[in-house]
Amino acid sequence: MKKLYFIPLLLMGAMTLSSCDDFLEEEVRGQENLDTYFQGENDVESFIHGCYNAITNYDWWQVERVWILSDMCTDDYWMGNTQQNQEEYISLAHYQGVGQSNGSISDFWQYRYKGILRCNIALDRIPDVQMDETRKARYIAEAKFLRAYFYFELVKNFGGVPLVEGFVMPHEVSGIRRSGVEECYAFIAKDLEEAAAALPTRSQLAADEMGRATSGAALGLLGKVQVYNGEFDKAKVTLKKVIDSGQYALMDDFGKVWNMDYENNQESLFEVQNIYDETYRLGGSMAIVSGNRGGGDMDGWGWGVPTAYLENCFIEAGDYERLKWTIIKNGATEIPGENNFDELIQMQGNQNGDGSYYVSPEINKSARVSRKHYLPVAHRPGNFNTALVPLNYIILRYADILLLYAEACNETGDDGNARSALNQVRKRVHLPEVNTSGTALRKDIRTERHLELATEAQRLYDIRRWTDDNGKKVVCNLMGPDGAFVKWNTNAATADAYEWANQKEASDKGRTFQEGRDLVFPIPLYEITMSQGAIEQNPGWN
Repeated sequence: MKKLYFIPLLLMGAMTLSSCDDFLEEEVRGQENLDTYFQGENDVESFIHGCYNAITNYDWWQVERVWILSDMCTDDYWMGNTQQNQEEYISLAHYQGVGQSNGSISDFWQYRYKGILRCNIALDRIPDVQMDETRKARYIAEAKFLRAYFYFELVKNFGGVPLVEGFVMPHEVSGIRRSGVEECYAFIAKDLEEAAAALPTRSQLAADEMGRATSGAALGLLGKVQVYNGEFDKAKVTLKKVIDSGQYALMDDFGKVWNMDYENNQESLFEVQNIYDETYRLGGSMAIVSGNRGGGDMDGWGWGVPTAYLENCFIEAGDYERLKWTIIKNGATEIPGENNFDELIQMQGNQNGDGSYYVSPEINKSARVSRKHYLPVAHRPGNFNTALVPLNYIILRYADILLLYAEACNETGDDGNARSALNQVRKRVHLPEVNTSGTALRKDIRTERHLELATEAQRLYDIRRWTDDNGKKVVCNLMGPDGAFVKWNTNAATADAYEWANQKEASDKGRTFQEGRDLVFPIPLYEITMSQGAIEQNPGWN
């Protein structure tokens, strides 16, 4: 049911909150409509579509740019575009400590709470609707799954956040304070457990329902939440249920994972369903926002580009299979999966002069772009450069589940099962099995997550939560004046030639990282101001 995320609802337009006002203070409009809206199953179905729509909210700037920004804050992505004003991203991507008024995270915060509001309304009103009880239970479970997902997105970015547990009016949440991370995770886990018990399995979905939440998606997300919260014993049990369900498997070819011809494949637990319609402004944006700027009229905007450091990580691991499906570099003589390469070079005007792919080193920090978000010519709509493409966006996939399970097993001393899960992922890309254990195996699992999930908005949250051998979080050993990433890029002997030559984005990204501040993003300043101090800022963001 590919349209389920993108059906505009007049009711939603009436009741959602202004993008410029505080989510706790803005009056909820359309109350009278809500009192008469839920008359039957069709109304419920339509409203749940609106809850799914809140995953991305129709355009690139509300949510998807933070998915890209999260990778900009790691060793995987540069901010990239060195032709336009960089202020929107640089305060956070370069750890400058002045991101409280950053528009990207402010919008993300607001639109995640708007999604929560929609889910809370659904959970408040659907139980009273006269309809088939089995369908009703499923819709309620979908709303709980989505609410849990939205809260997880908030917690992993900001730490503990205010928990709005039901459909309440503004005066009822006035003065609300942030809940602790543990309390937030407990709330999320409860929603996911209840959702998993009522949702169908993947194999029970009808063909036109593909993309809706399933019990496997709920359990997979629950296992991920438990790993993030350090509940490894629980995570091991939860993730094993997904593995043993028989509903999911790795694709035989890594190149099929991010491929329009294989969307909603056997590896996918949950993905955003994108269709393209220019008139109604439907579609996803990742291929455009992070696409090749300067590569011709048919490429993209160049925000978020792979680093040479990431490329070197693949090379050091001998992982050339995933490298070719993750990074496209200036001068490439082929792009895997692109069957119209010569046509593409003509579109670019053969700017390299030798028939190779052009990524401008002058306006792209690394002269590289992401292959995972690249859309081959045959799949591009006629008006390609509009931030609207039909490529789905994967939120949770089976390789992630296997690696989370491997991590949970390793953390609980079950290295045999950890190796088994890890080696399944390695086997697909023709890498030898690992036979390590203990700390060495933990390192292997972390390396595998890095290479398998690179540029998929996973890296920041891994390096923030992982603790290194020296007792510091991994991000603290990558960033800062002595961080491995910073030193590699500021040393002429190791720095990449393209990146060294283009200092319109400084190569010392991460030098000003502060451990006591930068393990989470700042709470948007307007939120603190509008709450009159009831909502407290994260440490270090003054």
